[in-house]
Amino acid sequence: MTVPATGTEASAKPPRIGLLDTVRGAALIAMASYHFTWDLEFMGYLTPGTAETGWLKLYARAIASTFLFIVGISLVLANTPEIRWRPFWKRFAMIAAAAAAISAATWYFMPGEWIFFGILHAIAVLSLIGVVLLCLPTPVTILVTVAAIVAWVADTWVAPGILRWSLFNPRYLAWIGFAELPQRSNDYVPVFPWAVPFLIGLTSALIAVRTTLPARLARLGTGSNLLAKAGRHSLAFYLIHQPVLISIAYGLSIVVPPAKPDPVESYLRQCNVSCTQQEGEALCRSFCQCTLDKLQAQNLFTQFQSGAVKADDDRIVALAGECSAASQ
Repeated sequence: MTVPATGTEASAKPPRIGLLDTVRGAALIAMASYHFTWDLEFMGYLTPGTAETGWLKLYARAIASTFLFIVGISLVLANTPEIRWRPFWKRFAMIAAAAAAISAATWYFMPGEWIFFGILHAIAVLSLIGVVLLCLPTPVTILVTVAAIVAWVADTWVAPGILRWSLFNPRYLAWIGFAELPQRSNDYVPVFPWAVPFLIGLTSALIAVRTTLPARLARLGTGSNLLAKAGRHSLAFYLIHQPVLISIAYGLSIVVPPAKPDPVESYLRQCNVSCTQQEGEALCRSFCQCTLDKLQAQNLFTQFQSGAVKADDDRIVALAGECSAASQ
């Protein structure tokens, strides 16, 4: 099946662009640096919530956006002038299997915040959406991309939360991206709004392959440096780097143990970080203090902090619901 086009159709597969591999490699290094910050926080060297606030929060979003933008570009380059179904399904199967493995591992080790839909899950689903769009005329893809951008702007800036409904809060629907208050996860990358950078990359590449731009970029070289080599093995890098980094952080914690933080302060900070991703700061302060008071009143605070009582425990769900209603 050929990729539909408006205008002149590319007649040959675009050359491999070393610059794209280099940018992907740089994004991998940036991702590793962010994850190591998360690991240091997890081990107690940094204040709880550090990796999810301030410039680090923006840093993480920029990294994820870069990856998804490149995924969109790469999908077009790999399937021009026609969709290569066998390599596509092979790549999809590898990503889906890796995503499932990460879900299983995090559910076992961190059941309260396991990764039910992270960056790999998003790449897998967006790849399916992308290959469908490649089967349609390019103007349709452009319209879909513009619609996604408009929806994101509306939901983020014009009328914040306009596309959020409590109906989508359960995990089996939260992956779509319209959840009002999704369940906690150490890596949550729902289809909306993260389809936006992917679609921008996809649309940009569809337009670019009808020009000489890919050939000009390929002539720049830059495909033999270390970053480019890492970029060509991004999935392997992704799967390997975090076990290595968390092992380093753990080893450091044995040699130079971190100071123990105040559990109440840690709880309030973590709660506020999670809450403010969806709600206003004032409401979150009220909600988090309310849940803290109720946890302490019911003698659940220590058990909740240690993990003996999970976030999906009926008692935790009930007191969270009471505090949510009281904070509105």
